[in-house]
Amino acid sequence: MMLQVIGITAQAANFIEGRDYLKVAGIPEAQQPVLREFFSYNCPHCYRKDPAVEALTQALGKQVEFTRTPVAGGRAAWVFSQKAYFLAQQFKLTEVSHKPLFDRIQTAPFRSDAELKDFFVGLGVKAEDLDKALASADLTLALSNYDTLAQLAEIKGVPSLLVNGKYLIRDHGQSTEEMAQLVRFLSEK
Repeated sequence: MMLQVIGITAQAANFIEGRDYLKVAGIPEAQQPVLREFFSYNCPHCYRKDPAVEALTQALGKQVEFTRTPVAGGRAAWVFSQKAYFLAQQFKLTEVSHKPLFDRIQTAPFRSDAELKDFFVGLGVKAEDLDKALASADLTLALSNYDTLAQLAEIKGVPSLLVNGKYLIRDHGQSTEEMAQLVRFLSEK
């Protein structure tokens, strides 16, 4: 056990700002420690990296809260992905819908609210509940909030991982364990 702790401490000492992570102006996070992924269901790179992100969250367990923020990056088509994420959260289907949303959008991106509705009706949500959610002020606020968070975190591309609202991880193809050590290190700074 002692050797394991020494190994983790030695690894943490090797993390360098500018190489492994960047300190950004960031965003206030109510709950810490937290790892926030900025992503889009439309992004092929996010789709390919999703299994690695899932493995990272598994490796971190309950030590670090994990949350996602969908970004549009000024792309009108990506707004439908943000709406899809919002609907998944509203109807408590985030876990169930995450992979199917990625699969669907990578092969046939949503082009209308009607297509979004069809997808979620297929998951058991009532059409009239979807209509209310899609017309809600909550949706408008969420979309604005997603984009504001990305701007404040200085997100230039996706997927991006942000620790405690201020440390942007630089992905160099590290192993899951190396990434987990980096997240733990940053979450304690």
